[in-house]
Amino acid sequence: MRPELQDIVDEVSRLLGRPVTLEDRHFNLVAFCSHSEDIDAIRQDSILLRRSPDTVRQWFEQFGIATADQPVRTPASPDGRILPRLCLPARWKGVTYGYVWLIDEHRQIDESRVPAAAALVERAGALMAQQSRARDTLEFTLRDLISADQDAVEEAAAEIAQQGIIRRGVPVCVAELSLATDSSAPTAPINLWSLPRSVLAATDQDHTTLLIPVPGHDLDVARDVARRARALYAERLDPTLAQHLVVGIGTARADLAEARASWQEARLAARVAQSVSSLPRVVAWSELGVYRLLSCGPESALTSAVLDPAVTRLLEHGDPELVETANVYLRRAGNVQQSAADLGVHRQTVYYRLQRIEQVTGLDLDSGSDRLLLHLGLTMAPLLTPGGLGHRR
Repeated sequence: MRPELQDIVDEVSRLLGRPVTLEDRHFNLVAFCSHSEDIDAIRQDSILLRRSPDTVRQWFEQFGIATADQPVRTPASPDGRILPRLCLPARWKGVTYGYVWLIDEHRQIDESRVPAAAALVERAGALMAQQSRARDTLEFTLRDLISADQDAVEEAAAEIAQQGIIRRGVPVCVAELSLATDSSAPTAPINLWSLPRSVLAATDQDHTTLLIPVPGHDLDVARDVARRARALYAERLDPTLAQHLVVGIGTARADLAEARASWQEARLAARVAQSVSSLPRVVAWSELGVYRLLSCGPESALTSAVLDPAVTRLLEHGDPELVETANVYLRRAGNVQQSAADLGVHRQTVYYRLQRIEQVTGLDLDSGSDRLLLHLGLTMAPLLTPGGLGHRR
């Protein structure tokens, strides 16, 4: 957030004698002053959660605030959760970029001072418009930075450094937020005001790319930003859809011009997390273990190398209990007792299923090499067969 916006909020509060909040047009909190008096539930939620829910947005927008070029007074809601307010739209050149809000239950605001406050808020609109344009420009710059065009990469890196956002030689990594869904989910606007200014973002329909500086190659910084971004994104989604939102984090690279390699790792990590439910919803490339094999070559070549005919026979046999038993048994390093406990069956049932697995695959599960072949194949199969990773962008 630009410090000038906080200054405007404080000055409007002083001028009108009421606590003030500034929200962007998506009702994400941008700035607020100290509140020393009673506030309503919506103001409290806005400050604590740094945003207002869509129901609140719909309530206020019905009074024409989105297109108003003058201050608007809004009434209390029937349930009493929303007190009467004075809304000062933050506009610039006919476009609304945000709103300044003052609770005024008893109409104590001096109307003669409102025009002066509105002029200050117009300045806030200009600043927010400038930031919005800058973010749009930087989004294209980030896309160039992770492109395969080396000339475009160098120009993008120089532009980012020239604007003082991330210096050359500062380690960076990329995080990829990805929404795994078969439906056409709406793009969820992330509250970028609450992320560090040095974090750049590029958003598409089903994924968002974040460029994050990580001084000292400290990925904990990236994990923190990734978790915050995921939470901000998830707030805009239905809970059943939000659980499919994953974030992949690439390895830190020494300079902006090397960000593409981190991005390739991040998007692959996100895709693996989509297909492997046991992985965390925020996962780093360095934590993928054997799944990093997915970067070793064309998918068709990896499929041929990993999905041995013996593994394919088991997968195509059509008995999910045998596949589940094989996975559990191999994950438990061949311990039948622990496998039976995990599966909730008797040990003899496990022995019987293992015999059937050997018959179907032609493998000897007493052989370490055969167990490795089966374990690797079953581990990678969900990512290499139809319905798994699919094509790579």
